Amino acid sequence: MDHAPAPTLAPVPLPAAKPPLHLLIAAPRGFCAGVDRAIRIVELAIEQHGAPVYVRHEIVHNKFVVDALRTKGAVFVEELDEVPDDAPVVFSAHGVPKTIPIEAQARGLDYLDATCPLVSKVHRQAERLVAAGRHIVFIGHAGHPEVIGTLGQVPPGAMTLIETVADAEVFVPADPANLAFLTQTTLSVEDTAAVVNALRRRFPEIQAPRGEDICYATSNRQAAVKAIARDCDKMLVIGAPNSSNSVRLVEVSEREGAPARLLQRADELDWSFLDGVRTLGITAGASAPELLVRELVQRLGERYATTEQEIETTRETVAFKLPRGLEAAA
Repeated sequence: MDHAPAPTLAPVPLPAAKPPLHLLIAAPRGFCAGVDRAIRIVELAIEQHGAPVYVRHEIVHNKFVVDALRTKGAVFVEELDEVPDDAPVVFSAHGVPKTIPIEAQARGLDYLDATCPLVSKVHRQAERLVAAGRHIVFIGHAGHPEVIGTLGQVPPGAMTLIETVADAEVFVPADPANLAFLTQTTLSVEDTAAVVNALRRRFPEIQAPRGEDICYATSNRQAAVKAIARDCDKMLVIGAPNSSNSVRLVEVSEREGAPARLLQRADELDWSFLDGVRTLGITAGASAPELLVRELVQRLGERYATTEQEIETTRETVAFKLPRGLEAAA
């Protein structure tokens, strides 16, 4: 009896191997002590008072953090007139002008100040310098909440905002022999040094701040990016577009020769940016949680055979106390 020949089966294609991608992950990265403290203040205020607790401005510049606090009962507003009478309110980590707590007191609002202690230090320096009769040159970015808050610590006209070396070159003070300078805490270390050098060249007697105004977290994250950028093809920075310290990390990477992109979440990644990349740097701004870094690494692993290497340039041990009244609740 004849048998029909067995059918010829088409070969089953093997799944394509994922291309390799080596990840250099900067350390330190992500949350700093001031951000940790500010978020905890909002959480404890909600525990203590119950929802809602109002927060003037985003507590920190990160949508994921803000949305998470919103689900717990935080209500974010831009001005105090949006806060109901007798409601609890928290001031953001960026700091506020002096008029804001005065207005809160006048309305009988129960408020908590989550201003980063390093920003508060700049505020106190500004007050002392003006009390001593000096005019302050403040290096910072116009419109940033920290800048608005710092300018609001002293009388109008007592401080001049300088953003660039070009601004420093054309600045004409009333009394060149009686100047001091302060800086926003989240600036580029290199850009700020250039502005300071221009001011010191033009005004040799200008008084410097006590210690460095650019905060340790900003400096450390920029140094960590520098340490890996030279070995990366490209860099991804987790952070918000309105986060000054995060935007600075993009600038630092590109200055070091590694093209960089800012992402708020992994789902914003434009995969074409990674074409031809074999070594990718990853970092996160000071208001971005580590969870978002891990989310990005997991997403990359869906398309690439990833290997990870963390490069630690320094270890941070800074911690800040909570305001009185919340310490016992913590």
